[in-house]
Amino acid sequence: MPGSFHTVRCPDCENEQTVFEKASTEVSCAVCGHTLARPTGGKANYEGEVVDTVEHRESSSKSDADEAVEAR
Repeated sequence: MPGSFHTVRCPDCENEQTVFEKASTEVSCAVCGHTLARPTGGKANYEGEVVDTVEHRESSSKSDADEAVEAR
């Protein structure tokens, strides 16, 4: 099963950064270097606040452009 992406807010500098739910390496804040996520072998443990989740969308046979044309 594919994973999702989360927007995580750094507890030190409040920078928001997108992190893969199943991160396999330690993820540090791009601004201050604080560790945001630690790998666990499955879903990562976050040290910052998760402020948003972007769900993985299964690809369909129709593209967004095809659906927009049909909607007209």
